[in-house]
Parts: sequence; C-alpha cells; structure tokens
Amino acid sequence: MARRNKILVPEARNGLDQLKAKVVHSGSPAEAKFEAAEEVGVPLKRGYNGKLTSEQAGKVGGRLGGSMVRELVKMAQENLTKKQ
Repeated sequence: MARRNKILVPEARNGLDQLKAKVVHSGSPAEAKFEAAEEVGVPLKRGYNGKLTSEQAGKVGGRLGGSMVRELVKMAQENLTKKQ
C-alpha cells in the first residue's frame, strides 16, 4: 500500500497536487512522479516498485519535494514583497 503524507489541511490536497505537476512541468499530477523519476533516471513504473532501492526512491521524492518547497518559498517571498 502506498504511504501518503498526512496533509494538515485536507482542503489543500488539490492545490498541492497542482503544484507538484507544475514543478516537474507535467500536465497531470498523477504523472508528475513518473516524469520526475524519468528525469533522474529511476525506473519507476505503475504498480509494484518494491525492487527500487531507498536511494532511487529518495531521488524521486527529493526531486518532487525539494522543487515544491523552493516554489512555495518563492511564492511566499513574492507575497511579502507585494504587501510592503
């Protein structure tokens, strides 16, 4: 079973999914992790991926998570600049 991080504000799920798609330049949030995996050379496929190493899985998660955090920080900085 896939583990999903618990979102503190469930209403934010759609926005986070859209952000995930945006940071990997994907048309669909469902395809974002596969495109990120392809970019870093990880053989991620639909279904069971138990043969991936933790390093490979971390490359995909790190690519997505790191890019999402950078984009959120950028958005926050822009909002602060607008308020001043």
